[in-house]
Amino acid sequence: MLYIEEMKNKILNGNLITQAQAFSLYNQPLKELCAAANEIRKHFCFNQFDICTIINAKSGGCTENCKFCAQSIHNDTKTNVYPLLSDEKIIEHAKRNHEQGILRYSIVTSGRCLSDNEITKICETVKQLRSQVDISVCISCGLLNSEQYKKLKDSGITRVHNNLETSRRNFPNICTSHTFNDKITAIKAAQSVGLQVCSGGIMGLGETPKDRIDMAFTLRNLGIESIPINMLNPIKGTPFEKNRRLTDEEMRRIVAVYRFILPTAFIRLAGGRCLLKDKGTACFLSGANAAISGDMLTTAGITVENDIEHLNALGYEVKLCNE
Repeated sequence: MLYIEEMKNKILNGNLITQAQAFSLYNQPLKELCAAANEIRKHFCFNQFDICTIINAKSGGCTENCKFCAQSIHNDTKTNVYPLLSDEKIIEHAKRNHEQGILRYSIVTSGRCLSDNEITKICETVKQLRSQVDISVCISCGLLNSEQYKKLKDSGITRVHNNLETSRRNFPNICTSHTFNDKITAIKAAQSVGLQVCSGGIMGLGETPKDRIDMAFTLRNLGIESIPINMLNPIKGTPFEKNRRLTDEEMRRIVAVYRFILPTAFIRLAGGRCLLKDKGTACFLSGANAAISGDMLTTAGITVENDIEHLNALGYEVKLCNE
């Protein structure tokens, strides 16, 4: 308890903790750890809550061999496969989400990267979307270069999503068709043209607590302020289908320690939230202050209406953050 207070006060006084200190925190009593993390969240982020929705704008057929993914051609998951959706479908979906109170909307595509033709089409879609809907648009489209990201930024996109997934040490156990350095290069390319970056990972891939902490420090060193924390939903047909599902308590501990490491970030509960008994409530009181609402890419999620009602009851103010 004294150690938690010492680390909390260090952070509240404007300092950052070290990796060794974060690892020591990881084994502290859960209740006290989460309460302190919530104090840190309130101090730096007040009661602001960033909520977004996504659309699976291009599904399946991905050449990459990520062992968790339902959309990889290397995994026998029978997921839907379809090319880039039409302008009309993407814009209509964004309009419906905006009407429900969503201020941030992400277009997600499967595959290692988009082709130049697909990028041109996405840019045209985003220009139309932004002219019709007052919503911030993000994109998750794989490993692009700075020239491609510049085109996306010029079309009206403000943020790029690109998960690290896990630590540098553990990454080869997850994927061998691209590298951790490929991820870092793409993130820096997006940042170089002035795009914000949203990046985090998936918990439950067989990583250790040290891997989780190492990834958090990589994100901190990259200056990432929007950090999705996914909980693996083991999907039949993937190499990780038999992975043990994390407990609610494990997710709370991860969220709390991430808040200590990344005190000013928007820590976003993402995929797998519907597997938590309370749909994330305890995590929202343990340092998390953002979420993906609605359906995920290939799995069901929690409705926007239920999320916003619940967040209001917790005292949060849903708004567009870090724009």
